[in-house]
Amino acid sequence: MAATRQQIQKELDSLLEPQRFRDYCPNGLQVEGRSEINLVVSGVTASLALIEAAIAAEADMVLVHHGYFWKGEPQEVVGMKKRRLALLLENDINLFAYHLPLDAHPELGNNAQLGKMLGFEQERCIGRPGETALVAIGQAAGKLSHAGMLELLAEKLQRQALGIQGSTDAIERVAWCTGAAQNYIDLAVEAGVDAFITGEISEQTFHVAKETGLHFFSAGHHATERYGVQAVGEYLADKFSLSHRFIDIDNPV
Repeated sequence: MAATRQQIQKELDSLLEPQRFRDYCPNGLQVEGRSEINLVVSGVTASLALIEAAIAAEADMVLVHHGYFWKGEPQEVVGMKKRRLALLLENDINLFAYHLPLDAHPELGNNAQLGKMLGFEQERCIGRPGETALVAIGQAAGKLSHAGMLELLAEKLQRQALGIQGSTDAIERVAWCTGAAQNYIDLAVEAGVDAFITGEISEQTFHVAKETGLHFFSAGHHATERYGVQAVGEYLADKFSLSHRFIDIDNPV
């Protein structure tokens, strides 16, 4: 069976509610393609490699977390941007991108899906005043040592995380936020958790973790954000009886 582009757009906007977010890019349909959609390819970032893979798969639509038209980037359609857009337009492929709305969805979002994969029981989300609450707080599945958490992350994400040793012997309560959320480490400290897991690390993160006694884990921006887009792709496939294929373009960051 097939769905129309309008049906997909209406469903995604209803599901992810992009109007609730002050984001760094437009959320929703970013590049218009053919009106009928049979095959959805999902991926983390709308890179040239993903577009080429979607073309090879004969996709009608690409669904990503990291799309185009970010605030502050050059507006000219030249070079890398031209090559990406040209391939989408030449092949009549729709590009849908959802950034913060995909992070925050309570069931299908990146944080929810990462927590599920790691066996965490999510209790609530926290954030700074006036901002979307993106940092998940919850309970680990049993007591884990620092080394044990590194082993869990390596097993589930197929990537070796970078860990900063904290002061507690066991990790029970955790905070996590996918992607580049290392600057939310202060929220994790204030929440009184044993550990904070995110995708990236900055120079100052090391000192904050050491001086507050928090276990910190940088598990990869790409690696932590592979799961929300897959869940939404499967949701669309079930809802509209479409085909869905997740294509992982490896990224060590």
